[in-house]
Amino acid sequence: MEVLVPAFLLALLAQIGDRPALLTAVLADRFRRPLLVALAAGIAHALGSGFAALGGALVAPMLTPEAQSLLLAIALLAGGVTGIGRPALPSRLERWRLGPFLTPMAGIFVLALGEQTQFVTFALATSGMPWFAAAGATLGALVVAVAAALLGEAGWARLPLRWFRYAASAILLIAGTIIGLGALRLTG
Repeated sequence: MEVLVPAFLLALLAQIGDRPALLTAVLADRFRRPLLVALAAGIAHALGSGFAALGGALVAPMLTPEAQSLLLAIALLAGGVTGIGRPALPSRLERWRLGPFLTPMAGIFVLALGEQTQFVTFALATSGMPWFAAAGATLGALVVAVAAALLGEAGWARLPLRWFRYAASAILLIAGTIIGLGALRLTG
């Protein structure tokens, strides 16, 4: 259970200002069903987090505790670096005619596949209790998806997302550096 809260917080940080949240806002406006779109986004994130946690659980027995910490540090540093840049506007999926549930679920699942939230979830899952890592990451991503869907594209764009991304990147970079130095036994 000790990975649930870190996974939640890290997913929350990584998702703010990222492409899946923007796509959720766009699709909520398109379909005019924000809660259904947010639910579909949450399911897409749950599937992605579940796959990441499963991968982490499979890799965990091969890693020492120091290697697990180093993997987490690398995931945090990667998330911090990727969060600095401005995310490209995702495809609006205008040609997708799967409806207000399947379009966001499939689109957000594909868009989020392999992104920083899943990498962090994978890394957290190696340290034990992978399903709590998946649940925490899913809940964090869901909170952002609900906010994005309720605000819509225009409301989401009015938020100071650049500053959120910079602050989240700084937190991830600092945490990754501290954990990495500890994993390499360079701190006391």
